[in-house]
Amino acid sequence: MKKHLVLVGGGHAHMVTLANIHRFVDKGYRVTVIGPSEYHYYSGMGPGMLGGTYSPDQIRFTTKKGVESRGGEFVTDRVTRIFPGDRQVETGSGIRIDYDVVSFNAGSYIPLPGPDSAGKDRPDNLYPVKPIERLMDASNVLKTLFAEKQVTVNVVGGGPSSAEVAGNVWQLARDSKGNMPQIRILCGSGFMGRFGDRVRSRMKQILENRGVVIQENARVKSVTKSRITLTSGHLLDTDFTFMAAGVIPSPIFEDSGLTVGPDKGLLVNLYLQSVADSRIFGGGDCIHFQPQPLDKVGVYAVRQNPVLCHNLMAALDGMPLKPFDPGPDYLLVFNLGGKQGVLKKKNIVFKGRLAFTIKDYIDTKFMKKFQAAEIG
Repeated sequence: MKKHLVLVGGGHAHMVTLANIHRFVDKGYRVTVIGPSEYHYYSGMGPGMLGGTYSPDQIRFTTKKGVESRGGEFVTDRVTRIFPGDRQVETGSGIRIDYDVVSFNAGSYIPLPGPDSAGKDRPDNLYPVKPIERLMDASNVLKTLFAEKQVTVNVVGGGPSSAEVAGNVWQLARDSKGNMPQIRILCGSGFMGRFGDRVRSRMKQILENRGVVIQENARVKSVTKSRITLTSGHLLDTDFTFMAAGVIPSPIFEDSGLTVGPDKGLLVNLYLQSVADSRIFGGGDCIHFQPQPLDKVGVYAVRQNPVLCHNLMAALDGMPLKPFDPGPDYLLVFNLGGKQGVLKKKNIVFKGRLAFTIKDYIDTKFMKKFQAAEIG
């Protein structure tokens, strides 16, 4: 019987492996990819899609098509549990899939605050910023609202995602020529708290010059369709609410009894391999790298790509694995809408159109490379 490689998720850390499925197939291995959608959206360009800079086709990969064209099988489903002893994963539809080696790029999710904003009582105007494709739905709803009246849009969270979403909501309203909304960022503590003053001040300057209100120490307790309740007891009106208060790794690892890190991500060693099971690998937001904590940024998933591809093949072949080196300090560029950005690289920090242009060039080049690989 052929050895079976299962890839859970078609995200950034699996891109090189997906592009090389034919190499696994040529060696006689089966490859199955399990994902919730036939597309995978690039999160780095998600705010730009919200603001109208990019269309959905420009920021997504046709994962299913690429997998099947290379001889793999694509299953549209979500993995809900892992059975390491049986070497099986179970999906939401209840099927179990055997594996010899499995790799997870299962991503992360945005937790929702309080019982009023979760489950069946979740307001229909509450949008987590993940999954990224939801931002397209949000864009369409907001354009309709802007045409009708002046509304209040709240963005919950004080990090880069909140800033980018707020900036691109402003762009969307400006370009749709509707009523300009009141945009408010609600930070649980400080705005852009893990970044230095040079980054923070430039982000605030761009946003506040557009009338965006940045409210610090405003921790959210619950959200309804028309009201946000802070833990202080203060009440705020809302017509539309984005949740961008930080990501949490998929719960499937802890639920399956695998060893996880402090953030509940799959705990992996230097080889991106589960410390609890040598047949399980992972990359991206869903893992916790044991040698050193890594920021939840796409650059690490991209850097993990070639190592993960090599190690999955090596695990099937019974050959030595390669260690993952996180590499040097990385470039950060934030898209604040209106073709304005803030760039940080080591001690270099600047804002303006050039920063946005650099980000647009890097992101577009990345997308074209892997979109071409899908049909190559």
